[in-house]
Amino acid sequence: MAALKVVMLIGTVREGRMGLRVAKFMERKLKESKHDVTVIDPIELNLPILKKPVFHYQNRAEAPSVMVEYEKKIKAADAVVLVSAEYNHSIPPALSNLIDHFGASCYSYKPSGIICYSMGQYGGMRAAMQLRSMLGEIGSLSISYIFGIPKVQNMFDEEGNPLDDYMNTSCQKFITQLDWYANALRNHRQKAGVPN
Repeated sequence: MAALKVVMLIGTVREGRMGLRVAKFMERKLKESKHDVTVIDPIELNLPILKKPVFHYQNRAEAPSVMVEYEKKIKAADAVVLVSAEYNHSIPPALSNLIDHFGASCYSYKPSGIICYSMGQYGGMRAAMQLRSMLGEIGSLSISYIFGIPKVQNMFDEEGNPLDDYMNTSCQKFITQLDWYANALRNHRQKAGVPN
């Protein structure tokens, strides 16, 4: 079976962001599971506050090349993984801005997986509930297992190495469920296509 293509969106741009630790860990674990992983970091993309999404450019040659490049990568993916903090009990603005730069057709008919974290005891779950709704609206239904990470500052070192065995077991549960859905939907897309 061909490797699954996974795009992973990092959801924060704050100085000292813990999301990088989580993303490094997840990227390693996904690659260990033989996935083809593309990490999309809003700091590296340096997208402005949304004024014109890529799909508003009728001629893609007029769109910023970085947007066109990542549109292709998201469209080619079999699954989308989101690494999200929780800002004011909600989705970080950098993450919603990143998602909104690309049309729903990029995300639709493929599963998403939510990894959320916070420095407190709730692990970003309030943001995850809002992300679940948002992802459903763009056609990328989230798997039921949310990889929630409370007290993230105590769970990983700066290189994303886990400091608690629970991170490995929870991550494996997440990847197993994501793989099942991603393979099922990829097989059906290849067999039946997607509705217009």
